[in-house]
Amino acid sequence: MSRPLHRGVSGGLRLSGSNNDLWDSQMKDRTEKEDLDRRGSDQSIASAKFPYLLHLSDNSTTKNGINENGFASDSLISGTPRSRHKLAMLLLKFSLISIVILALTGSFWWTISISASSRGHIFHGYRRLQEQLVVDLWDIGELSLGSSRLKELEFCPEEFEHHVPCFNVSDNIALGYTDGNEYDRFCGHGSRENCLVLPPVKYKIPLRWPTGKDVIWFANVKYNPQERMSSTVTRRMMMLEEEQIAFRSDSPTFDGIEDYSHQIAEMIGLRNESSFIHIGVRTILDIGCGFGSFGAHLSSSQLLTMCVANYEASRSQVQLTSERGLPAMIGSFTSKQLPYPSLSFDMVHCAWCGIDWAQKDGIYLNEVDRLLKPGGYFVWTSQENKVQRVTRTKEKQKITGNFVQSFAENLCWKILSTQEGTIIWKKTSKRNCYSSRKSSSGPSICSKSQDVETPYYRPLQACIGGTQSHRWIPVEDRTTWPSRANLNKNELALFGLHPEEFAEDTDNWQVMVRNYWSLLSPLIFSDHPKRPGDEDPSPPYNMLRNVLDMNANFGGFNAALLGARKSVWVMNVVPTNGPNYLPLIMDRGFVGVLHDWCEAFPTYPRTYDLVHAAGLLSLESVQQRRCTTLDLFTEIDRILRPEGWVIIRDTAPLIESARTTITRLKWDARVVEVESNSDERLLICQKPFFKRQSK
Repeated sequence: MSRPLHRGVSGGLRLSGSNNDLWDSQMKDRTEKEDLDRRGSDQSIASAKFPYLLHLSDNSTTKNGINENGFASDSLISGTPRSRHKLAMLLLKFSLISIVILALTGSFWWTISISASSRGHIFHGYRRLQEQLVVDLWDIGELSLGSSRLKELEFCPEEFEHHVPCFNVSDNIALGYTDGNEYDRFCGHGSRENCLVLPPVKYKIPLRWPTGKDVIWFANVKYNPQERMSSTVTRRMMMLEEEQIAFRSDSPTFDGIEDYSHQIAEMIGLRNESSFIHIGVRTILDIGCGFGSFGAHLSSSQLLTMCVANYEASRSQVQLTSERGLPAMIGSFTSKQLPYPSLSFDMVHCAWCGIDWAQKDGIYLNEVDRLLKPGGYFVWTSQENKVQRVTRTKEKQKITGNFVQSFAENLCWKILSTQEGTIIWKKTSKRNCYSSRKSSSGPSICSKSQDVETPYYRPLQACIGGTQSHRWIPVEDRTTWPSRANLNKNELALFGLHPEEFAEDTDNWQVMVRNYWSLLSPLIFSDHPKRPGDEDPSPPYNMLRNVLDMNANFGGFNAALLGARKSVWVMNVVPTNGPNYLPLIMDRGFVGVLHDWCEAFPTYPRTYDLVHAAGLLSLESVQQRRCTTLDLFTEIDRILRPEGWVIIRDTAPLIESARTTITRLKWDARVVEVESNSDERLLICQKPFFKRQSK
């Protein structure tokens, strides 16, 4: 189990408190509460129902003018009760009149003395009061639910170890969902559980990158005992030991992944896969990625491959891929558009992905076309492609791939090469290609109402999307990676941004990342000694790999991490209730997704090493709340690895409110002051490594 955060921090960042302060405060409150409970045993039942009523003691005076509390009585209030009442009412009226006159006079002189500059300060103070009011109302709402809400959360039952909310195939089938729709996500109001998900009994911290790319712990992923002993699993992966899985070339699926990648490059006309960067390929969507071996191999060539696959209760492609330190998320082509912008990826790859592209009149290919940038590549590898030249009936042509070829031609895709079951198409770079097609051939162009640039699980569209986007720029015309991360003036203008604003954001994040690292480094190496047999590798391989940015904005946090040469990949999340800069993030050569944080994130438990949120609490606090802060932090706890880190950056009142909630999650936490003259604070947290007791 990880040790609590007690050590100092370098870098000039000031600490304003720790969990120990909060614990002392809680113990004091608990003691006072016990005393009150003992004294309150003689009170009436009404006092228990209305705890905020003031109970006043009698305090009658004695003959000597000394009351029971030991204070002298006031001679002005001596006399008959009637005279005392009249005098009190007279004094009350005089006081009220005086207060009103003074208030009106002061208000008049204050109003005429306000200068233009002071009005700005007053407005700023008013905004601060508004923010504080929101926080206070938020806290009151939480406290009004009762003192039980301040208790630490319980641990979830064992069946939650690999649970992903919103995905329940058996329930969906029972509700009548078929034809692939049973794999869709359905997030109802009752789909959240406020409990802490424990890892499996034999769970171990993943191996550090890049070793963890090829070797993972068997207990960290879900496999049924029958699957573990089956010959299929043995062929797909090589067991180094009883506890480990190594991804090597010992099966047809993974054998020669280097040769397979080299073959794709040659079919496009390149020397090898390292040349993908030179023709504008940086981001790849890998549909049904297996265990992520294609993306793992290409990562050494600076290519970023996002794995997308259906939810699977066991032997999940997404869980295995993310456990290896590679980008992955649950997603399905069955009935909904993926939550990515149009024109997002330079290449879409499908190798034995299990999708029948001829189904539903080619609507899945429409979605691939929407996601591809102009001039992008679609790579399809299937056993069926080896027999596609045989003449067959119309229905069998769909099965063998002839339908796909015909439909791709109507999408203005050009076939580049066919070789050993692999076909590669190139999407057109010219919009006028669609208007030059034969009449009534292929799908139509989407209307403006259909062509939503960043859909959030909208139904699949049987039309060609993205053609009306102002981001229609061919991949070969874009700046190659890594210069692509810095968009030029014309590209920024597409999003209404000025180069100065973008540069300022970049500089700010570079400073923040240096501060983050100066804070985390001593904590990791001082509070967490080396595990047996685990040596500290040299930077940048000694910290984190899987990073989640919950409110990515322009993707500046991602850019700063890569600029500091950190070996990480970042899932940039753009909240649905905030400004949508996800298209900009994708154009920079990063990966990201649109998401509603009142819903569970589409990934398995224990995915990320670091969760970062800057300004998310402010964004959520001004919206009509459909969920609580406890719901938000419980979800963070679910997707965070044991000993993982959380960095929350927001205004001081919101940070203090969040720290109160975090105590219920059993996290180690401390508040850090960013700058002495800034209202922002950092909340640095670490999730302890709790273990379930073996039966």
